[in-house]
Amino acid sequence: MSAIESCRTAALGGHVTRCEKCAHSQISYNSCRNRHCPKCQGAAAKEWLAAREADLLPVPYYHVVFTLPAAIADIAYQNKAAIYDLLFKVSAETLTTIAADPKHLGARVGITSVLHTWGSAMTHHPHVHMIVPGGGISLDGKRWVACRKNFFLPVRVLSRLFRRLFLEKLIAAHQAGRLKFFGNHAALASAQAFAAYLAPLRRAEWVVYAKRPFGGPQAVLAYLSRYTHRVAISNSRLIAVGDNGVAFRWKDYRADGRERHKVMTLATGEFIRRFLIHVLPHGFHRIRHYGLLASGTRADNIAQARELLAVPAAQSETADTNCAEAAHPCPCCGGRMVIIERFKRGFSPRHRPAASPIVIRIDTS
Repeated sequence: MSAIESCRTAALGGHVTRCEKCAHSQISYNSCRNRHCPKCQGAAAKEWLAAREADLLPVPYYHVVFTLPAAIADIAYQNKAAIYDLLFKVSAETLTTIAADPKHLGARVGITSVLHTWGSAMTHHPHVHMIVPGGGISLDGKRWVACRKNFFLPVRVLSRLFRRLFLEKLIAAHQAGRLKFFGNHAALASAQAFAAYLAPLRRAEWVVYAKRPFGGPQAVLAYLSRYTHRVAISNSRLIAVGDNGVAFRWKDYRADGRERHKVMTLATGEFIRRFLIHVLPHGFHRIRHYGLLASGTRADNIAQARELLAVPAAQSETADTNCAEAAHPCPCCGGRMVIIERFKRGFSPRHRPAASPIVIRIDTS
């Protein structure tokens, strides 16, 4: 929270820029770059998406969601690193296993997984969003295998395997002493109590959802930008902060039409508590790649897929060394803004922006 509170204030330092044409100047304070900060993720998302654009293939893409049951979400809050890691690995194993089965697709697929832990009201709701090409490289590596039109893989089959694998690996983690329990869940440290707690989950349906394919590769990028670097709540959803608490917009997915969009007001302490629920453990990666898109072999696999699809390799563009300046033109005349001063953390700039001149226009027509 301290990083977010200091974000884009003099506490983190910054720089002063001045326009080369009209001499307009402005102060820009440094950002905290914390991955949970709602102010800092826009630029990070753009950079990540630009890097991923070369990975896109000219095939339909599907959006698959794996969600943990509420009973496991309850203990995941006390075991974030262990259970979120299981969610990533088991969902990826489930998808790649079913896709490799000749009864379904019979191919090696690529997966980009993004972890989300929140619902619209900032409640704890762990799930992963997966973006998957609609097909894969055949098991013998000789051809591209496309999935059926508007159908990727059977969600019921995915759900059953996901449930079995996750419970098996969760019990193994418990036996290895990798899970900790506190408060109302303290009794679950006992193997017998833990087995009884999980028993109802073996019969319940686990939620796996596959959406219809996107319109094209560019639509995939636009959609990814909504998921890769989001935080529990963005500034745009905040309505008011005052003595009565914090008011924000949220969606009630149980309602339809206009009734779905609502306003919720939480006491300040409760609002902060809900926000902090979604702070991830230090060093935990919330975006991961599997199968054909696994980091170590991604470039070779994408090149092979492009060859099998008979499409040219993506052309890499040389970075423009002046992109930082070109991205921030003068708000008055559009000229180039150049840095004239940098100031350190906790210090104020020597140069102060002058008031914008009043422009008088005379109509001589």
